[in-house]
Amino acid sequence: MSERDTGAAAVKAAATPEPERWSARGNASGLSWWTRGRGRVLAASAVPTAVLPAFHRLVPNTPGHVGSLLESFLPWSGLVITVLLGLALLRRSAVALVALLLPVAAWTYLFGGLLLPGAKPGAHDLVVVQHNVSDQNTDPAGTARTLAEAEPDLIGLEELVSPALPVYEGVLAPRYPYHAVVGTVGLWSKHPLTDVQKLDIKPAGITEPWSRGLRAVVRTQHREIAVFIAHLPSVRVHASGLASSWRDESADLLGKAVAAEKLQTVILLGDFNSTVDDRGLHPLTSQMNVPARGFAFSFPAVFPLARIDQIMARSAPVGHIRTLPSTGSDHLPVIALVTLR
Repeated sequence: MSERDTGAAAVKAAATPEPERWSARGNASGLSWWTRGRGRVLAASAVPTAVLPAFHRLVPNTPGHVGSLLESFLPWSGLVITVLLGLALLRRSAVALVALLLPVAAWTYLFGGLLLPGAKPGAHDLVVVQHNVSDQNTDPAGTARTLAEAEPDLIGLEELVSPALPVYEGVLAPRYPYHAVVGTVGLWSKHPLTDVQKLDIKPAGITEPWSRGLRAVVRTQHREIAVFIAHLPSVRVHASGLASSWRDESADLLGKAVAAEKLQTVILLGDFNSTVDDRGLHPLTSQMNVPARGFAFSFPAVFPLARIDQIMARSAPVGHIRTLPSTGSDHLPVIALVTLR
């Protein structure tokens, strides 16, 4: 090659722009199209993840009680946030991380307080246990011992059946000299019971014998308390949605009974087949205090997904709620402090 040809080649090379260098993970700027695109998708996903929990009451309940179904699992939206956060970190997307602050803030506002530790029991606290013992429980004696070992003041039980009832009575009698049973629900107490009444919460559509509610007065050293025990109808999830009409009707009847109670302080225990976020329990949650601390998912016992066993109170705060060890039931027992002011 002559000097002329060499010079011409050098001029041509200088005039030709160098191709942009690509690596396996991205371009010269360090950001691949996939990273940028996925970041936008994650950021967009953060919006409904925040809006649905924060504004769940705006989700219509028809058809299929969709709103109630969503509200039954609201705390689990935190799992979705965790997955999105992991993907954002994996993709190193600053946009997605900033966008995820919105659902994190919404979840923290709704449920963050439940993660805080509860206060220690005080002199005016009642320790209360609620448990659906299951009508198929093969170890009622062991179940009763588990509940008694927690040393509560009050124990509310559901799904009591005739063969197992004498077992519960026998095991609990030494520590709980006072008890009342109406239908398939019962109350055991360390304090005297008076004025025990059947509570009619039976939906109109149920024609067979059905008795799942009682009301009694507990005489504590501080004051008299009305205690309600209830077992609301079960719900079913179908392809068409959540079948909860009977439960909602029963909750409305129970809410009216509580509203009509003349004693100021009321403690309400039961298997409500619903979470406190579910609008189906609004007749109760609108006038009762719910636990301020703890999630205490109680059902199903093998892998608890929701707390459908509830402890509520009127004119008395409910403190930390937690579960007790598994028994022979498909529910876990829950225990909470109720402070009598």
